[in-house]
Amino acid sequence: MTRNRKGKHMLLGIDVGTTGAKAMVFTEEGGTRGYAFREYGILYTKESYACQDAEKVWEITKEVIREAVREEGQNIRSISVSVQGDAVIPVDRDRIALAWAQLGMDYRGREEARMCADRFGAREIFSRTGMRPHPMNSFIKILWIKRHDERLYEKTYKFVTYADFIMGKLGSSEIVIDYTMAGRTQAFDLSGRTWSKEILKAFDIQEDKLGTPVPSGTVVGTINRALAEELGICPGAALVAGGHDQTCAAVGAGITEEGMALDSHGTAEVLTAVSEGPKLGSVMFDSFYPCYIHALPGLYATFALNHTGGALLRWFVEEYCREDRRIAAAEGISVYDHVMEQLPDGPSHVMVLPYLNGSGTPYCDLEMKGGILGLTLATGRYDIAKAVLEALCFEMRLNMDQMKEAGIAVRTVRCAGGGARSRTGLKLKADIMGVPVTTLKVREAACFGAAILAGRGAGLYRSAADIQSLVQTDVTYEPEKARKDMYDERYRVYRGLYRTMKPVMARVGEHNAENIQ
Repeated sequence: MTRNRKGKHMLLGIDVGTTGAKAMVFTEEGGTRGYAFREYGILYTKESYACQDAEKVWEITKEVIREAVREEGQNIRSISVSVQGDAVIPVDRDRIALAWAQLGMDYRGREEARMCADRFGAREIFSRTGMRPHPMNSFIKILWIKRHDERLYEKTYKFVTYADFIMGKLGSSEIVIDYTMAGRTQAFDLSGRTWSKEILKAFDIQEDKLGTPVPSGTVVGTINRALAEELGICPGAALVAGGHDQTCAAVGAGITEEGMALDSHGTAEVLTAVSEGPKLGSVMFDSFYPCYIHALPGLYATFALNHTGGALLRWFVEEYCREDRRIAAAEGISVYDHVMEQLPDGPSHVMVLPYLNGSGTPYCDLEMKGGILGLTLATGRYDIAKAVLEALCFEMRLNMDQMKEAGIAVRTVRCAGGGARSRTGLKLKADIMGVPVTTLKVREAACFGAAILAGRGAGLYRSAADIQSLVQTDVTYEPEKARKDMYDERYRVYRGLYRTMKPVMARVGEHNAENIQ
């Protein structure tokens, strides 16, 4: 590993998420020297709309940077950023937002997504860009603005992601977009690593309204001198292109080769895997798996998504564990820790369909509903709580099976996020998913990944081995054969539940709609 011997070389990793911003300072050896976090909100102004005041997000991001660098700001030499996927911000030449950011979960562009599919064919677009037409995609959001707010479209100098936006605020010399975020747009040609002229031309989107694509880890400027003084950062600190939060987190978790995957378990649960070449076959397409360039050279990334990861457990605990909350408060422990201690040993006798917000991959059925199956008069809340955890693990195993069929075999999983703090949940993951599950010493993998990319821009880390040497693992949970065998039987039942229950849930939805009318 190349080292800077002239003094301390601190790295600043920033993570601008959907509901909050984090900043962490790291030594070049991977030690932590500062941390800060602040929350911000989402504006749901109309049905299918999900927006944010990007300028407010920037102000909050400045706050977390200022706090995180309080002790080591003058030693920071490189800065990079991890960001939420698919948000679009129209900005002027001064990098000022002209309108609220449209977030990834803003689905107002359903018609525009259908237009793209009709014009090119969904499979053709996927084969070119690695993305299926979907209102989530940032290109669809730009197209929506052009069709519904022509004045805003014409006023916009560039349409940027949060990565470009934050880097621009920090002082980058030109507006660039890293390959990972460009790959999320649905307008980036994977093979040519440039904007697809055919897609842009078909919808009359000018290429000069988009940032210049560059690899993650590229130096894109230095911090603005006045801002460096305001934040307490060394003038001249390099600004380095970061990436999508899932790929940054994968870097921070040491996911540097095929066979490894990161399970990030927060409000949603995401399983990020990598491959040495692009995977664009029918299984990837049919399973709604994206294919885009990883933040590390020579690799491609994909991910499976469960919309209701931690959100499902939180819903259950808040609605049905009020007595547990009282007991946990009296004992001074987390209600989740208390509930975990009460769970029955072995598989639950009930099964949960975890689709309370529609299903994620591989079905991506937004109309699907959740359910609890197998209830008896003997069923208690802890039986259901156990079934909730099992369902989340079954979903990830289902996606692992689909990825294997697509040519991406996951042999080991590393875990980050809130779900990585539960020993019970981690043991269950290992038993159900059937692979070793490992936790990390650094909890904020996305911040760490951004810092590693900052270090790559500074020439500190040149190889996968360099990165692996930085990432410290904590505890590994191996599948226990007896439990794995029991869960294998349960999983075979679970695999059939979606198709069995889909027509039932459709009728339930129709009945509910009729009653509302």
